Amino acid sequence: MNSLLEIIDLSHNFGGLRAVSEFGLTIREGELVGLIGPNGAGKTTIFNLITGVFRIAQGRIHYQGEDITQWPSHRITAAGIARTFQNIRLFKELSVLDNVRLGAFSRHRYSLFESLCRSSNFREQEESLTRRAYELLDRFQLARYADAPTRNLPYGEQRRIEIARALISNPRLLLLDEPAAGMNQAEAEELIRLIRELKEEFSLTILLIEHQMRVVLNLCQRVTVLDFGETIASGPPQEIQRHPKVLEAYLGRDGALAAD
Repeated sequence: MNSLLEIIDLSHNFGGLRAVSEFGLTIREGELVGLIGPNGAGKTTIFNLITGVFRIAQGRIHYQGEDITQWPSHRITAAGIARTFQNIRLFKELSVLDNVRLGAFSRHRYSLFESLCRSSNFREQEESLTRRAYELLDRFQLARYADAPTRNLPYGEQRRIEIARALISNPRLLLLDEPAAGMNQAEAEELIRLIRELKEEFSLTILLIEHQMRVVLNLCQRVTVLDFGETIASGPPQEIQRHPKVLEAYLGRDGALAAD
């Protein structure tokens, strides 16, 4: 498999606090890789650096062999990197359909003038986008909510909307930030099944941040563990869950969380 994403010696500070320290990770095309660690370990900071939310001052990121270190967020999204967020970031007053449609902002191929005068090119692209949004809503069993305000939907359904919004941009690399947060055991099991299906159906490479070890152990081919911004372990999940440094920093010395 070819390397899709390569992170080289990535570091990031917040004032005098070192949030990420010389982080490195290579993800091959088609892999599903986990990134775990205690709260505040630097996981979401790494997502923000990959997607251009934070400016990179130290280190490099290569995507599909191209250096994207200084690219702005919209260019990174257009290149095929999409993400979800730890805290759901939907426009609660907008409809479910419009929330999904907004995920395709980087795919628009019409000018501001064309949108203002509603040219034929504008109408054709918007109609195509709406059809694609409906297809995704149907795939996630959300089509019946298309016109409903997003605020009216249960938490679990809002998680699905966020993933659908990410997929409408046709990504090759999907970053999932704690998709199982707030879910019970049954919901987490359903999420595991969904992510497996989506990976194959959409030919995705996935980098996953997750605290529920059940999800990590059932999904991830490799896991990297952070503690205070530093990598303390990396390898197959079956090895990681028994790694002494991981048990001490994150899972607990008896490994009880790993067995959950």
